[in-house]
Amino acid sequence: MKELLELIEKDARRPADELAAMLHRSEYEVQNQMKQLEKDKIILSYNTLINWEKFGENTVTSIIEVNLTPQREVGFDAIAERIYRFDEVRTVYLMSGSFDLLVIIEGKSLQEVANFVATRLSTIEGVTQTRSHFMLKPYKKDGIIIEDKEKDRRLVMTP
Repeated sequence: MKELLELIEKDARRPADELAAMLHRSEYEVQNQMKQLEKDKIILSYNTLINWEKFGENTVTSIIEVNLTPQREVGFDAIAERIYRFDEVRTVYLMSGSFDLLVIIEGKSLQEVANFVATRLSTIEGVTQTRSHFMLKPYKKDGIIIEDKEKDRRLVMTP
């Protein structure tokens, strides 16, 4: 199953018959394994990585370091759950080091992101401090190079 997961992690659009051939299994077996992996919540979602800037849509992405006061008996989990339920929040990680949670949010403007942090995130009971960092330009995301300029570096050969 690990080989199947590795293949679809790199390209979730690969058809079952192609996966079956690559894994030397039947298409039926691959389809059943995928259904089971989805049922067991090992496969959580099939996502598409889109270069929205190239499409003409601009969003502002911010990484926010959050310090917390853990709650008795539940630690950081209850606060993390409140945070990850906001629509603006894309990612939440419990961290080691100088802050407790790493929160990644997206908004339509710098003002929208700042307003979210000031009025919704910072006001949650248990949040003691936030530090925001705004992403300026993506070069690589989820293992995918956003704009590969490598081919532009080749010399043109003429006869």
